[in-house]
Amino acid sequence: MILSTPLLFEPSFLSCSRVGTFSTQRKKNAFCCLNHSLKDNGVRNRFVSHQEKNLSRRFLLFILVSSGLSPTLSSSGKTKSKNPYDEKRLLEQNKRRQKENNAPEDFPNFIREGFEVKVVTSEDYIKSDSGLIYRDYEVGKGDCPKAGQQVTFHYIGYNESGRRIDSTYLQGSPARIRLGTNAVVPGFEEGIQDMRPGGKRRIIIPPELGPPVGPSTFFSSKQFEVFDIELLSIQNCQRRTIAFYSDVVCN
Repeated sequence: MILSTPLLFEPSFLSCSRVGTFSTQRKKNAFCCLNHSLKDNGVRNRFVSHQEKNLSRRFLLFILVSSGLSPTLSSSGKTKSKNPYDEKRLLEQNKRRQKENNAPEDFPNFIREGFEVKVVTSEDYIKSDSGLIYRDYEVGKGDCPKAGQQVTFHYIGYNESGRRIDSTYLQGSPARIRLGTNAVVPGFEEGIQDMRPGGKRRIIIPPELGPPVGPSTFFSSKQFEVFDIELLSIQNCQRRTIAFYSDVVCN
């Protein structure tokens, strides 16, 4: 009795380990071990069952995600969606700015969203393979200028909002350049090289055909530029050399 009393206060796994030692407690201890064994098996079965359920849920989620049928979670419903592209609103906004800047009639419209720009013009405009857009108001007469020849012309430059950025009419004298010498931006030279004297044309220069941008220019990065051009005349040019001095003279 003295030896068996402490067994009542020992942990269950210790009392179960001494089943063979005390014959008087053999049945009781055997029942105790069996009871705990069943409990352990029950806990283990519940744990295994829980793991199997988790694996089943993960497998089902994997199948749903792979098939594109994943259910919408509560957190995913709060994901910010992109606003639809509102062309009408942007078009009206551009028209309003052009009206405030007194842009000429039939001026092209620009629907801009970031760096993406859509040019809206009438059907009279032609788009070349390079991306230049133009419209002839008067064709003119005579031959088109060739590389090396000098052209004399008037122009008015505008930005996308219809604001005037430059004008030879306001300067009081026309501009003169020689074609084929990289004297003007690519889009401008392309737009004038197939004009005829007396012709009037509007050209829309995309950014990739425009000049370098910076504080010293009136061009804006990633902006389309619009020019109304009036070709006045074409002159032949020749190089003359006097002693150590050489220049080009255009008649």
